[in-house]
Amino acid sequence: MAAEGLFNRPVCVQVRCQGCEERRLNVRVNIELLSISNPVHKKDLAVRLTDDSDPFFLYNLVISEEDFQSLKSQQGLLVDFSAFPQKFIDLLQQCVQEQSKDVPRFLLQLVSSASVLDHTPVFLNVVETNPFKHLTHLSLKFLPGNDVEIKKFLASCLKRLTEEKTVLEEKLRKNEEDLTRQLSYAQQSLSEKSRELDKLKSEWTSHTAALTNRHTQELTNEKERALQAQAQYQQQHEQQKKELENLHQRSVQQLQNRLSELEIINKDLTERRYKGDSTVRELKAKLSGLEDECQRAKQEVLSLQRENATLDAECHEKEKLVNQLQTRVAVLEQEIKDKDQLVMRTKEVLDATQEQKVILEESTETKQGHIEKLETTIKSLSAELLKANEIIKKLQGDLKTLMSKLKLKNTVTIQQEKLLAEKEERLQKEQRELQEMGQSLRMKEQEVGKLQEQLEATLQKLEESKQILKTNENVITWLNKQLNEIQMAKKLETSASAQGGVRTAAVPPHGTPDPPAFPSSATAYPFSPLCAFQTFPESARNLFAPSVVPKVALLFLQVQFSKMNRCSDLQTVTTSHPANKENGGALGLDSKYLKKKDDSIPLRGLSQNTLNTEYPKLNLPAKAQPSPRAAATPASAYFPG
Repeated sequence: MAAEGLFNRPVCVQVRCQGCEERRLNVRVNIELLSISNPVHKKDLAVRLTDDSDPFFLYNLVISEEDFQSLKSQQGLLVDFSAFPQKFIDLLQQCVQEQSKDVPRFLLQLVSSASVLDHTPVFLNVVETNPFKHLTHLSLKFLPGNDVEIKKFLASCLKRLTEEKTVLEEKLRKNEEDLTRQLSYAQQSLSEKSRELDKLKSEWTSHTAALTNRHTQELTNEKERALQAQAQYQQQHEQQKKELENLHQRSVQQLQNRLSELEIINKDLTERRYKGDSTVRELKAKLSGLEDECQRAKQEVLSLQRENATLDAECHEKEKLVNQLQTRVAVLEQEIKDKDQLVMRTKEVLDATQEQKVILEESTETKQGHIEKLETTIKSLSAELLKANEIIKKLQGDLKTLMSKLKLKNTVTIQQEKLLAEKEERLQKEQRELQEMGQSLRMKEQEVGKLQEQLEATLQKLEESKQILKTNENVITWLNKQLNEIQMAKKLETSASAQGGVRTAAVPPHGTPDPPAFPSSATAYPFSPLCAFQTFPESARNLFAPSVVPKVALLFLQVQFSKMNRCSDLQTVTTSHPANKENGGALGLDSKYLKKKDDSIPLRGLSQNTLNTEYPKLNLPAKAQPSPRAAATPASAYFPG
């Protein structure tokens, strides 16, 4: 027997018991389709009602195809058994959608004939409420579960809960493992970042100290320059002051001469002014008289203009009358001519009419009888015309009403056209705004693409820098190993010479002292090549031989010699050498390589940037100097790891 789950969720149900108040209860409805193939293949619909808060609340209903036929005939259902489960689920979903409303349209009722829901059959009704009545779409009878069914149900619930518990425990375990991994990874990354931060802080402090020293020197230089410029400017100012005083005296003399000339000119101008004032007074008196005359003339002009306007109007009217009279005279003359012609014609017609009169008198007698007949027909036609006029009046009234309706329709259509035009304008504006938004969105997408490309480029650079750091660390470890091996070899040689008893202060034939004896505890510490190079130049030459150290190692050792501040506690011991005394040179390295520098970096902390800078060359023999081709060889060629 196979079971297919169709519906399983809690639904709010209205419980009605006999003699009790209505109450609401959350009931879980479980619908399953049971297919039985032994001995005959058939399908049953199983519906179960349970309460999550009450494990002993259990009602079952099993509907076979035969039971469904009786249910269909009893309740007037229109669906088959195959479509009944889906329709029942649709009704339950509508009840779930309406259960949150105050007045739900669809609701579920659980009706019991007993006073309490206790081992008695109940009816589950799907009810639709409308303003007229409550319509029951479906009513199903559920039987209470017995002890065996309740035990089976509780066992299935317990099994399901245990399965869910195991699944949740597995998920929790996986989540804990993932979180612990993430935590460990985060702690590692945090420790790495803290180390990088410490390195950056140390570099920054050294950089700031160098910058402060440089800026202080620049400030002192600038102050000296400013003082020199101030002294120069003061000298120039004094010279300019003297020149300006001489120019001022010359200009004062010129101005005094000009002032005497101007005073003479001023006297002449004052005399002319007095004469001009007298002439101005006379002209003002004349002007006042002329202004009075001008005002009078203006008033006369205004009065004449008014009279002229009235005369123009009268003249215009009289011209109109003259034109009218002339046209009338022409018309009268034409009428007289026409009347003369008419008189002539009438005379001719009179003669003809007199001739016709005789003929007409004869025809009138015949036509009078015909006229009497026509009068009778005219009377009948006039009655019909009256009826037709009434019909025409009615039609005119209908036409007026239709015209008024048409006017209303025209006004409505005009308003609608205006509204349509406004809506079209709004639509165009919205389309423009939409296009602008699309353009802005494209711009944003382009910016996002550019930012992503920049991010990818920075990530690639970061990976390259990590690879470079790894190669640098490999090179440094290799160099330390080489130095330790050289130290061990030298130590073995010194121990062998000590056992042979050869310890003299004499100089060997090559002109260099023997290498010093190393303490036995030196194997536990890395050997610094600086001590050997500064004290024993021959050992330094042997170290730089091409057979001992590769060309890349020479590069790094040159960097180490140029950065001497980390070994500030090392004392340089210079021994007397006959050959070097004759040449006048210092033993080992030059004195400029033994000066302390603030920006020095130890051998273990070399970065890729220090490799690209130019380093000072060591005072080495010709055979130990690295060739340019060897210096250009990258470190990855010797250390692929």
